[in-house]
Amino acid sequence: MKILAINGSPRKNWNTATLLVKALEGAASAGAETELVHLYDLNYKGCISCFACKTKGGTSYGKCAVQDELAAVMKKALDADAILLGSPIYLSAVTGAMRSFMERLMFPNIAYTNPYTSLAEKKIKTGFIYTMNIPEERFNESPLKPHLEGNQASLELLFGSVEPLYCFDTLQFTDYSKYVSDLFDPDHKAARRRDVFPEDCRKAFELGVRLVS
Repeated sequence: MKILAINGSPRKNWNTATLLVKALEGAASAGAETELVHLYDLNYKGCISCFACKTKGGTSYGKCAVQDELAAVMKKALDADAILLGSPIYLSAVTGAMRSFMERLMFPNIAYTNPYTSLAEKKIKTGFIYTMNIPEERFNESPLKPHLEGNQASLELLFGSVEPLYCFDTLQFTDYSKYVSDLFDPDHKAARRRDVFPEDCRKAFELGVRLVS
């Protein structure tokens, strides 16, 4: 079984990336072959609205026609048995890199039928790890929650089961004194990193195991 993880954070060793690695460790412990891709290493754009993936009788119907550094990653994702997406929340949404990846991966697999149907050749188990500064209670009351649930509903339509993992109130800087950040309590953030983030890592590991099962 092959599991591909996609890091939508520009940081390769911080919250999102760490959780993705833990999830892949869980998947590997269950016997999966794993790979991690960092989107910010790649040169690509989001959907360019060429509609080649929607053209009747076209050679690219149901698949993205753009050939750039993301093309090989999308092929790996569609060939995988499970995919694991990870992104921090920037301005109440996933990062631009993750959004562009999702556009390119998902739009070609949406059939313009009534109702919408999936053109994906197989079911692909999907996990989505989100990291964010806000606490859980604020998240539950914000427009962000239904927005992310909409992302997950689209993935479920296209590829089957989706399991999210939300990680709240994360540590953004190692030294808050270097930044204008009066909004946050550095001691609280450090305590969350010490006491709660290890539990997030455990949950990520178990998510990886479940993606294999």
